[in-house]
Amino acid sequence: MLKSRREFIKISTASGLLSLVPSYPLWSETVPLVKPAPYMPKPEFVKTNGISMAVYEQGQGIPVVFCHGFPELAFSWRNQIKALSDSGFRAIAPDQRGYGLTRGPADNSQYDIQFLCDDLIGMLDAKGIDKAIFCGHDWGGGIVWSMARLHPDRCLGIIGLNTPASRPSNLPPAERGEKSPITMSPNYYAMTFMQPGRAEAVLEKDVRFSMEFMLSRGGIWNKSIFARLPKNSPERQLDLLTLISNRKMVAEPFLQEDVIQYFSDTFSATGFTGGLNWYRNAIKMGTIMKDAALTIDVPSLYIGAENDVILPPSSADGMEDFIADLEKYTVKDCGHWTQQEKPEEVNRIIIDWLQRKFA
Repeated sequence: MLKSRREFIKISTASGLLSLVPSYPLWSETVPLVKPAPYMPKPEFVKTNGISMAVYEQGQGIPVVFCHGFPELAFSWRNQIKALSDSGFRAIAPDQRGYGLTRGPADNSQYDIQFLCDDLIGMLDAKGIDKAIFCGHDWGGGIVWSMARLHPDRCLGIIGLNTPASRPSNLPPAERGEKSPITMSPNYYAMTFMQPGRAEAVLEKDVRFSMEFMLSRGGIWNKSIFARLPKNSPERQLDLLTLISNRKMVAEPFLQEDVIQYFSDTFSATGFTGGLNWYRNAIKMGTIMKDAALTIDVPSLYIGAENDVILPPSSADGMEDFIADLEKYTVKDCGHWTQQEKPEEVNRIIIDWLQRKFA
């Protein structure tokens, strides 16, 4: 019988093979493999902050660390890894805590922003890197902006895709140029992710459908289309669990077959609990950041996406109040999955900024 809770994987590299060894029962008696990602360099494993982290690395030069979001993997940066390494940078992309080839602890309290940032510090130490540029998307964006305030001495620069930097507590709320079209309710996806096992039961019932639903464009992932939907509908509430349960596809897949299959195969093997635990620890953010630096003092780049419903470009309004060296760019005709949906444009923006700021 299928189980909605599971421990995370332990990685064995004996004989050069990557295998999964459950420490308590997984989905079935036959444990599937988590394979290294295609289109990526061979991963290596580093010990950091109590976990074994899988890290994909390519290139020489100034290090740029890529941090993925939910439900993604280091694989989400496959197009950036090659482009930056070809442009003279050292591109580094880990599967982060609880994702893919990286172990996650059974203790679900060990997934807050402090742990996630300290994982990156330990990874830098293991690689002998003093400082790096950090680039993050979605939840990864939250991590890299936090790095600049919790560990400013390890940051050369920050790039946030879609995710704005959280406003320091000493500043009044920013005036936003646009009101969110989302109807906030207890059905909002981030709220429904809080109860352990609830989201897993939905997302893991048909992982391929869940991934196709989330990693898509248009439909509910297009801001203008979204705003025309009925205000009390599951769509306008971003009640993702209901929409996925009803198998109501409300957007268009855009990833090629082998890409979406790798995401599906990997989350079929690991489950979603690791990433969901990031949401379940978000409430600690205020306490963790209360003594952090109040300004971000390294060169910073924010890249927004025109059609993003959850994190529109207007969500970055006011970042100039606490970041002196900030550039902003909006990718047109693009939804939330910016670096995968518009890789060439994102690469051009990032490389141009890196060369101007750090050449």
